[in-house]
Amino acid sequence: MSHTSILLTLAVFTVAAVAPTCAAPAAGFLVVANKGDHTVGFIDTESGKQLATVDEGGITGHELIASPDGRTIYVPIYGDSGVGKPGTDGQLMVVIDAAKRKITGRFDFGKGVRPHCPLFDAKNNLLYVTTELEQAIAVIDPQSLKMVGKVPTGQAESHMLAITRDGRRGYTANVGPGTVSVLDLAARKLVTVIPVSGETQRIALSVDDKLVFTSDQKQPRLAVIDTATNKVTTWVALPSTGYGTAPTPDGRWLVVALPNTRQVAVVDLKSMKVAQTIDVPAAPQEVLIRPDGRVAYVSCNTSGKVAAIDTSTWKVERLIDAGKSVDGLAWAAGN
Repeated sequence: MSHTSILLTLAVFTVAAVAPTCAAPAAGFLVVANKGDHTVGFIDTESGKQLATVDEGGITGHELIASPDGRTIYVPIYGDSGVGKPGTDGQLMVVIDAAKRKITGRFDFGKGVRPHCPLFDAKNNLLYVTTELEQAIAVIDPQSLKMVGKVPTGQAESHMLAITRDGRRGYTANVGPGTVSVLDLAARKLVTVIPVSGETQRIALSVDDKLVFTSDQKQPRLAVIDTATNKVTTWVALPSTGYGTAPTPDGRWLVVALPNTRQVAVVDLKSMKVAQTIDVPAAPQEVLIRPDGRVAYVSCNTSGKVAAIDTSTWKVERLIDAGKSVDGLAWAAGN
């Protein structure tokens, strides 16, 4: 669960915590999905401590996102299984008031769809959520909590989503098929399907939206897709199989989680080579870069930790205690 902004609502979010050596921390806090506890955790970025949790209701949400104003967290409730594996099929998304730290709303997809990755298109005030079992992306009005459309992916197991900054294009990592779907979000239609590998996980866009990154799960390498041609143009060799990725805001580096070796790789996007690796706790999953670019947060699933990495030194400055099986991360902007 390959695989790239705000305050808090309960579905999909990115994450952050402040490193002790970083001056003038960015205003905001980190929100995390604790899969093993069925909770959403609220982490203070200055103290590096989880201050509160909200119970999702005994069912697991893997990913989450905060609204652009940071007041609401949206958490799709995936179910108790892994992608492509038997288990329950979630059909809800819960909405959390970030200040009150309680569930204030629910969106029902009407049937089991395994909703997973939520992303905001702030420009058009829309919330996108992957719905794996429908092979589609749900388009939701976040204020009214009404479905306003769907975008077909044409592939099974469309697990993670990345969208361009203008909200016009979307890209899904389709795990089992090992493909990436290219979506016209404005027209709500499938543009093309890009073959990548035998199995792929997670997905991210470069800061200029010219490149898409997704991790091959059959070989230790990262696929680099040119968004102008919709073709894999480069393979970046990795020390071991990659997972979640995120670029730094300056566009220079891509941070890649390496679950099997308990490491994070830093890819130089100029040379398209791994510049260095960083040891982190077991099973790193998702990567979130704080908006100011000074800290990379990495959820370490089986250890219940979030590693806060100083991007000026590429050293782990702090390990933050989160909940059991911490996975999805979100940054909630504001105080």
